[in-house]
Amino acid sequence: MRKLSTVLLAGLVVTAGAGAALAADKTEISVSRFFGACEADYGSVTDVTKANGECGIITALINKFNAESATTTVKPEIVEWPGYDQLTARIRSGEPPVISVMHEAVISDYSSRGLLEPLDEDFAKAGIDVNDMTDAARQGVTKDGKIYAMPFDTHTWLWHINLNLFKQAGLVDEAGKPILPKSTDELFTQAAQFKEKTGKPYFISTLANETAFYTRTFDTLLYQQNADFFADPNKVNFSSPEAKGALQLLADIYSKDLTTKNQDYAASVSSFAAGDGGVFICGTWLIDTYDQEAKKDGALANGYAVTAFPQIYPGSPRVWADGHSWVLLKQDLSDAQRASAIEFMKFLWDNNYEWSRTGHLPIRKSIIDSDQFKNLPHRADIASLAVNGTALPSAVKRQFSIQDIEGEEVGSAMRGDKSVDQALTDAETRINELLANAK
Repeated sequence: MRKLSTVLLAGLVVTAGAGAALAADKTEISVSRFFGACEADYGSVTDVTKANGECGIITALINKFNAESATTTVKPEIVEWPGYDQLTARIRSGEPPVISVMHEAVISDYSSRGLLEPLDEDFAKAGIDVNDMTDAARQGVTKDGKIYAMPFDTHTWLWHINLNLFKQAGLVDEAGKPILPKSTDELFTQAAQFKEKTGKPYFISTLANETAFYTRTFDTLLYQQNADFFADPNKVNFSSPEAKGALQLLADIYSKDLTTKNQDYAASVSSFAAGDGGVFICGTWLIDTYDQEAKKDGALANGYAVTAFPQIYPGSPRVWADGHSWVLLKQDLSDAQRASAIEFMKFLWDNNYEWSRTGHLPIRKSIIDSDQFKNLPHRADIASLAVNGTALPSAVKRQFSIQDIEGEEVGSAMRGDKSVDQALTDAETRINELLANAK
């Protein structure tokens, strides 16, 4: 009996040793990402269909990849949005992650300095068909004729709508759809009616501690007027009637108390879910979150709608847009590490539908055209964004720094800290000084 036990024990030791050896043989690569941390809810989830929201889905995707890959282990490194200060610091220290998430608007800042690996040949070998990329996605990751990233989504600016409050305000049609303004005059008329009927502001806005709301909304209003404010990618032009009109519109919304005030991103996200206003101007990434909220008891119960940013100027239905992507940082990688990096990117390509459940638009034509995607909630209501989502010209450098400057100045005018004219002049001057020194 003792002898048999010894043999069994020896076998178990050999088996455990073999398992450890197999695990050790897997190549580990670091992947830097934002999208939040949610290990408590999704840390062990490998069935991506059971995950919701940006954080849940990316966490489950990485878990699934690690569970299925025979050759690679992804080590996620979670950073605060947008993470570029940390990324730059790590590059300077000589210890960048292998892969990093990156907005398409930022890629040229890194690719132009030789900090990213071109991926055309790797994608061809891996079976990633770049011809299946949407036009927006392919343009977003292509710089100077080379592809520098795996596109992950196209995200853009929406109106998230509390239908229950819109009904209370008498702003729904016979089919129960929200009645949307088609001009600036209609916008103010509806906003006043909404406030009178509900006692709440028409808009919920993220006005504190970040600049994104101001820039994305202002750019959208310029696009709708066909204002070509970056006709020269090295110089912005805000000295136009269109720019003045758009900024005055935002200032009037604020001064007439038609929006919430002093809310940061987390507060405004929660405020809309709590029913504190009618329209939350924010992005595609919240569609899944609010659709789930509408299935529960609460302010959004059976009363959530979403639409592309309505066209309130007669020129164009275009809307601000950008995209998340994955880049391979230039560094001394082994053949195995590079192969593992491309394997992970191919996995994300193959699972792009799962990411599109967040509300972001897919980056593959075959998914956009599929019944599976079209049957997701609210996708028909935002289908136009696949065409009308508009990014700054790819030749414009320092786009996130531009967003910060533009947002600071637009915010100062919207809140009344500066005159509209002064804010536009200061924004133009500061941005053009930045671009004059951009490398």
